[in-house]
Amino acid sequence: MLGTTLGLIAVVLWSTTIALGRSLSEELGMFTAGALVFGLAGVLGVTVQAVSGRLRGTLAAMTPAFLLRCGVLFAFYELCLYLALGLSRNRAQVVEVALVHYLWPMLTLAFTVIAFRIRARPAFWVGALLAMAGVALAMTQDEHLSWQAFQANVTANAPPYGIALVAAAAWAVYSVSSRNWQGEAQGRAVVVWMLLAGVLLGAARLFFPEATRWSGRTALELGYMAVSSNLAYGFWERALRRGNVVLVVSASYMTPLFSTVVSSLYLRVGGGLRLWLGCALVVLGAVLCNLMVEGEGGVTRQPQPVAEARG
Repeated sequence: MLGTTLGLIAVVLWSTTIALGRSLSEELGMFTAGALVFGLAGVLGVTVQAVSGRLRGTLAAMTPAFLLRCGVLFAFYELCLYLALGLSRNRAQVVEVALVHYLWPMLTLAFTVIAFRIRARPAFWVGALLAMAGVALAMTQDEHLSWQAFQANVTANAPPYGIALVAAAAWAVYSVSSRNWQGEAQGRAVVVWMLLAGVLLGAARLFFPEATRWSGRTALELGYMAVSSNLAYGFWERALRRGNVVLVVSASYMTPLFSTVVSSLYLRVGGGLRLWLGCALVVLGAVLCNLMVEGEGGVTRQPQPVAEARG
């Protein structure tokens, strides 16, 4: 019961990532915010492992292939996510960009089906189309529903949408690649990956200097993001090993909805009907994809592909 509860808490924590990440990016700059969040989260995680005596085993398991296929992908994903959040022209676009990012569950399933030659029923691709239609619907919420409205919204500020899609694909590839490392060190290695992400974002800041504005609220947001990032991964690992995997993985598919609610409230962005319908389609598409994976391939039946799920 404890493991399951921790897994559900992890989903809630990840649902706050978009709202807090955007708020921090507005005050500190996108590279600075990301570097500080993951640098502090990584230091905290490494310190905890060192004190508990687990760090040596984690580092010993890090082969060059493990580092390149998982560590670099993780850092690249976080770089893309903070770029997408920071480049969004306003907070309303952040919510739309977040839904593009939340195509990762569907993409993870699609890549898993392709990479491991798992059989999927034809309706699997219907689910994929539903998820993409949900994103398109949300991106036309202030215009007449048409292809021209969709194109106009994208071309007005295209980079955040494209980068968010790259981030979703990067996380999907990371999740599929991580299946090859199912030992104890896999879940614990994420603290090192967070440090790597912090270094990469910090290096980017050296080439793109940013103005930073500190306040008490900014410091609280940074502290929350660093601690919550560290806790969420630890809680998720515990849930997959000792909790009700079907329940917590199923709950993770609701992350787009939870995140949209949190972002709308925290960023004070009023979402229209199309936004919420689009959000519902993204969730429904991911769930349908999962249900249409045959045999033992379905994520809720075989949890390994989503051992690195996140918000």
